[in-house]
Amino acid sequence: MNTRSAELYKKALDLLPGGVSRNTVLRSPHPPYADYGKGCRLTDLDGLTRLDFSNNMASLLHGHAFPAVVNAVTEQLKKGSAFTMATEIEVRYADFLIQRNPSFEKLRFVNSGTEAVMTALKASRAFTGKPKIAKVEGAYHGGYDYAEVSQIPTPDNWGNIDHPRSVPTAHGTPESALQDVVILPFNDVNRAIAILNAHADELACVLLDLMPHRVGLRPANASFVETIRQWTQKHNVLLVLDEVITFRTEVGGLQQQYNIKPDLTALGKAIGGGFPVGAITGRADVMDVMNPLAENVLFPHSGTFSANPITLTAGLISMELFDESAITRLNALAQRAKDGIEDAIRQTGIKACVTGAGSMFRIHMKEHPPENFREAYLTKEENNKLKRLLNHMYDEGFLMINTCSAALSTPMTETEIDALVSALTRGFQQL
Repeated sequence: MNTRSAELYKKALDLLPGGVSRNTVLRSPHPPYADYGKGCRLTDLDGLTRLDFSNNMASLLHGHAFPAVVNAVTEQLKKGSAFTMATEIEVRYADFLIQRNPSFEKLRFVNSGTEAVMTALKASRAFTGKPKIAKVEGAYHGGYDYAEVSQIPTPDNWGNIDHPRSVPTAHGTPESALQDVVILPFNDVNRAIAILNAHADELACVLLDLMPHRVGLRPANASFVETIRQWTQKHNVLLVLDEVITFRTEVGGLQQQYNIKPDLTALGKAIGGGFPVGAITGRADVMDVMNPLAENVLFPHSGTFSANPITLTAGLISMELFDESAITRLNALAQRAKDGIEDAIRQTGIKACVTGAGSMFRIHMKEHPPENFREAYLTKEENNKLKRLLNHMYDEGFLMINTCSAALSTPMTETEIDALVSALTRGFQQL
């Protein structure tokens, strides 16, 4: 405990609730404090360097201190960091992103994935004039009251699978908010459609993450996604895709793998080049509810730091270099990791599995990949095994997302992937 990180955390406990500003950095007995990062490695204040397979919760495409981003941002900082004026980079970056996906017709920048989802839901209500939203049980969509309903339900409160309960995440959530959120079981076509039919006249939108992390980081079944898209079109309900995490999987996002065109898409994380960012994009007529030049503005919208030139400069450089070739290479490395992990699971005989798509994957202490949140829910024994595995990986010099998930970055090579697989194999053997 006699380390700089331990000393800092002792002081932080008096200043910050729990000693942190984001729960995901907590570790026992104290969180490590970053000193500097370079490429795919992160060094803490105590001089320990780890391979970073978290990449700030999947937001860093090119790892740490990426030279192209550092240079571009440094030049922009000399000109200023934020203005009460529009900037050229806002137009250039919007044009670039819109060209990556045919469903992106107009776009607005905001400051986080949470804000992007919140804006998409409010735009859906403004466009349809209807109050309710539907979302998948267990899916994380940020901290907005409506988006976070049933984010962490438990067997004690999640209700019958035919009619999942709307469970509050934060104590004090208004009952009115819970009543305006309809919960769907993931990958269950018949149950989902039955629930949607019961609320067809009240729904503004269906909010869907095509590979929700907390639901198991498993891509949605094509039949589930396509059936929901057909249902929304039939009932004049908008389909909103949350691609805050999954946009890194393909040039145009994970939706590129499905035979659908959503009405709105929320973006964030990776499009910021390492800075806070969000964006909402989609159908021009839906996006125009925010048009301040309209005769009747249905959704007045603004933000002091929205489209700030530092973030957009970093984001454009980062995404320009995250082209089809870079994505194909990184996705292949992730597949190499998954194949290696599956081999290790077979060799050690442990009850585990791996899910994911693109450049992300997640390890479960379960024999079979979960289909939905209830199957992904960890038993006490599974949770203990997962913590032991995460602690083992940390001690071996690997930083992972605390669900035992990984998001790759372009500085990684087969060497780092094989080192991860070897360390996981030793962890499985210990378990």
